[in-house]
Amino acid sequence: MRRGKWGFWMRVAVLILKPLLFVFTRPEWRGRDNVPAEGGVIFVFNHVSYADPPIAAQFVYDLPRMPRFLAKDSLFRVPLVGRVVGGAGQIPVYRGTTDASSSLREAKKALERGEAVIIYPEGTVTKDPGLWPMVGKTGAARLALETGTPVIPVAMWGPQRLYDGRTKKVRPRPRTPVELVAGPPVDLSAWEGQPLTAPVLRTATEAIMARLRDMLAEIRGETPPAEVFRRPVAVHPEDANSEEAAT
Repeated sequence: MRRGKWGFWMRVAVLILKPLLFVFTRPEWRGRDNVPAEGGVIFVFNHVSYADPPIAAQFVYDLPRMPRFLAKDSLFRVPLVGRVVGGAGQIPVYRGTTDASSSLREAKKALERGEAVIIYPEGTVTKDPGLWPMVGKTGAARLALETGTPVIPVAMWGPQRLYDGRTKKVRPRPRTPVELVAGPPVDLSAWEGQPLTAPVLRTATEAIMARLRDMLAEIRGETPPAEVFRRPVAVHPEDANSEEAAT
């Protein structure tokens, strides 16, 4: 969906966020020619900081595509924020509840309408000590294989300079450099037409996450660890991710 088709609350969000991002970030976007201009598309991002989402939204908005995030449902209950997020067409994720799979159903409808859906396959900010992508959850792979929608991997590096979850330090420094690189669609042809069993979804997800790790390694100029960080089993309902619950 192109930007012009969106309404009042999305314009409010843009008016709030764009000036802040202009002041506090110095973005470097690459690979935008890998993103289809029209039709449904799934963006998968690595997740290094709670500062990621507005920067990711700006990247997608500037394509220009209108971003639709899978966002935790608690955001929709925050005064004003919930009104803006809900009014802007974002998709609530009901983690650890019987409604957990509803977010994937709504995302599927959005893709079938030709919209752009943003997913963080890790389900949360990475807990890897070096900020490398963790083992991913399978919702993005399921959506892609069910709908035939291309998956565009986007590696992000820099938002952790604004807020580093490891130290809990906020550093709102003007013109903080942030780099986002969009790659070509992930090749999932090896799994197309197969029953969406847990092993199929898991291996397809591993292919998606491997692409994100490789792209991030190129941005950082570093080699990722040989063993992918696996987050411990969730101990709180807020940590359960609906994408995994839907598998």
